[in-house]
Amino acid sequence: MTEDSQRNFRSVYYEKVGFRGVEEKKSLEILLKDDRLGILPPHHESHAKVMMYRKEQYLDVLHALKVVRFVSDATPQAEVYLRMYQLESGKLPRSPSFPLEPEDEVFLAIAKAMEEMVEDSVDCYWITRRFVNQLNTKYRDSLPQLPKAFEQYLNLEDGRLLTHLRVCSAAPKLPYDLWFKRCFAGCLPESSLQRVWDKVVSGSCKILVFVAVEILLTFKIKVMALNSAEKITKFLEN
Repeated sequence: MTEDSQRNFRSVYYEKVGFRGVEEKKSLEILLKDDRLGILPPHHESHAKVMMYRKEQYLDVLHALKVVRFVSDATPQAEVYLRMYQLESGKLPRSPSFPLEPEDEVFLAIAKAMEEMVEDSVDCYWITRRFVNQLNTKYRDSLPQLPKAFEQYLNLEDGRLLTHLRVCSAAPKLPYDLWFKRCFAGCLPESSLQRVWDKVVSGSCKILVFVAVEILLTFKIKVMALNSAEKITKFLEN
């Protein structure tokens, strides 16, 4: 089979299993080279008023948290965003000393990454909140399916690498939470993360699968040299 026919066969197969436009997303360089999205909400004339309301709401919630001593001026900003989100969603624990839930850890990771992208604290909170809400609603059913999709796509790209992961019992222990629940927050550099998140916001969580596979392919030699699930997972997490 020639290289062109192989490529055409793979493209058709990817379409059938739900990976549209994979050939254009063949490497991280191609995946992430697009310009960042410049999306604005409708009704431009109301932007200033909406932002004013959002700032007032932000300050009111922040003040409430300070009154009940859940946060102070010394509280890390990402944690402030988390407590604000918990309060507004009715999930604020009885004490700030209570251990965080897994979903709280996800929010914190995304908030910390967002801090590197957005300077204004009000904007950062609202963008983080909307981003997390999108993950929890629009992609609620899709995200749990991404590990399976990842294995399918990796098998097509490099079956030998997937076999190695399975032999080492590493396949089910890969950092899927970091990749898919946290959307690579704390894993990719800021410039790449912004482009990945732009695509997630615009409606494609499958970009997370493509990036995860490309990371494996990029570090294939290193991963193939590791012979335990623990070592492979630790390497990929770092």
